[in-house]
Amino acid sequence: MLGYYLDLAVRSLKRNKILTALMIMTLALGIGASITTLTVLRLLSGDPLPQKSARLFYPQVDPNTLDGYVAGQTKPDATMAYPDAMNLLHARRAKRQAVMALTQAKIIPQHANEHPYFSDGVMTTADFFGMFDAPFQYGGGWTADDDENRAALVVIADFLNDKLFGGANSVGKVIRINDHDFRIVGVLKHWAPQPRFYTQDLGSRDYGDGDGVFMPLQTARSMDMGPEDTECYASVTDVEHLELAPCEWLGMWVELGDSAAVTDYKSFLDGYVKQQIALGRFKRSDTALLGLMGWLSDQQVVPNDARLQVYLAFGFLLICVVNTVGLLLAKCLRRSREIGVRRALGATRRAIFAQFMVEAGIVGLAGGLIGLLLAELGLLGVRHQPADYASLAHLDIQMFLFTFVVALVASLIAGLLPAWRACVMAPAPQLKAA
Repeated sequence: MLGYYLDLAVRSLKRNKILTALMIMTLALGIGASITTLTVLRLLSGDPLPQKSARLFYPQVDPNTLDGYVAGQTKPDATMAYPDAMNLLHARRAKRQAVMALTQAKIIPQHANEHPYFSDGVMTTADFFGMFDAPFQYGGGWTADDDENRAALVVIADFLNDKLFGGANSVGKVIRINDHDFRIVGVLKHWAPQPRFYTQDLGSRDYGDGDGVFMPLQTARSMDMGPEDTECYASVTDVEHLELAPCEWLGMWVELGDSAAVTDYKSFLDGYVKQQIALGRFKRSDTALLGLMGWLSDQQVVPNDARLQVYLAFGFLLICVVNTVGLLLAKCLRRSREIGVRRALGATRRAIFAQFMVEAGIVGLAGGLIGLLLAELGLLGVRHQPADYASLAHLDIQMFLFTFVVALVASLIAGLLPAWRACVMAPAPQLKAA
C-alpha cells in the first residue's frame, strides 16, 4: 500500500512542478538556516570533556577590598593570586588539583636557517594531564617532585612534534623555548577541548587547535616567562615578581569524586577564606566552586547573539512551514474533484489522509536534501569569518541525521491541515461540480 501511495504522490508532484519546487525550496531555506545556526551554537556550547565534566570544579576566592562589595551578591574574581593558588594546591584536599597560566612560548628551531616562531604555552602543575584526561602519544607528564625541583621539562602537542620532529618519538630530546633548553617528557595525541575551558579568563582564545607546549609552572617562572593576563588589586610597581605581588593571574581546577567531596571542598574553601580574613589578607568572605559547565555559563562563553540567531532561524523555519501549509492547501483544493472521484470509488478517509501525508513527507525529504546543501554553504561562510571557532564549523553525523529529522517533522506538520481537509471533503458536491 505504501508503494501505491508513493506512486500517487510522485505523479501528483510531477503534475505541478512549479508549485512542488516552491514548497521544496521554502522548506529547504528554513532548514538550511536552522541547521547552520544550530550547528554553530552546538559547537560553542558543547561539553569539552563529557566523560569527566561532572567531576571538575573551579574554586574562586576574592582578595579585593570592600569597595563596592555586597555580601552574597558580588561574584569572586575569576583568577587567583600566587599565594592562594599554592596554598590550595599544597593542601591537596581534592583527588587531583592543578593551577595554570598561559604564556607565549618562543620556539627556537633546531636548524639554523629556520626562524623562531611563537606557540601558545601553558604553565601548569603535574596533575593537569591526569585531571583533564589528556592522551599521550609518547611518554607522559612530569611529577609533583619535578614541580618543586623546577625541572626543565616540557610536554608538547602532536602538531608541534610533527613540525619539529616529523612525528617521531621525541621523548628525551631537547627543545629550546625562550632561550632555555627543555627536555621533552611527553607528546600529546591530538587534544583540543572545545571550548578551551581551562584558558577562560587567562588571556587566550576560547577555541582553536589547542596549546603547543606545557611546562612546569615554577620552572617557567624561574626563567622569567610571564602570564598573558594579570589583574592587580593594589598598586604594583614590580610586576616581574608576581609571586609576591597582589596580583591575580592563575586559574585552578580540582577533581572531586562525588557530591560529598564537593561539599567538603566547599567547606574547606570557606574555612580557608575565614583564615585569610583573620590574618588580615582578605576582606571579603564569598567563595565559589562551579562545575565545568557552570563555569562556562558563568563566563558567558556562548555569545547571546548566537542564541538569538538560532531563535530567529527557527522562527524563519516556522514561517516556511506556514507557507508550505498554504501551498499544500491550495494544491489540495485544486484536486477536490480527483478526491471526490476517489471517495466515490470507495477510498476511505484514512487512505486519502495517508496519501497526502506521504506526499508531504516526500516534499520534506527533498527539502532536507537541499537544506543540507544550503547548511553546508552557510557553514562554509562561517569558516571564512574572523572568529577563533570558525575553522571548527562542520556538520557531524548527528547534525546530518538531525537535518532529515527536522525536514520530515516540518513537512508532516505542514501536511496535517491539507491532509485533514482532503479526507473530510464530501464527494457528492465535487461530483456534481464535475
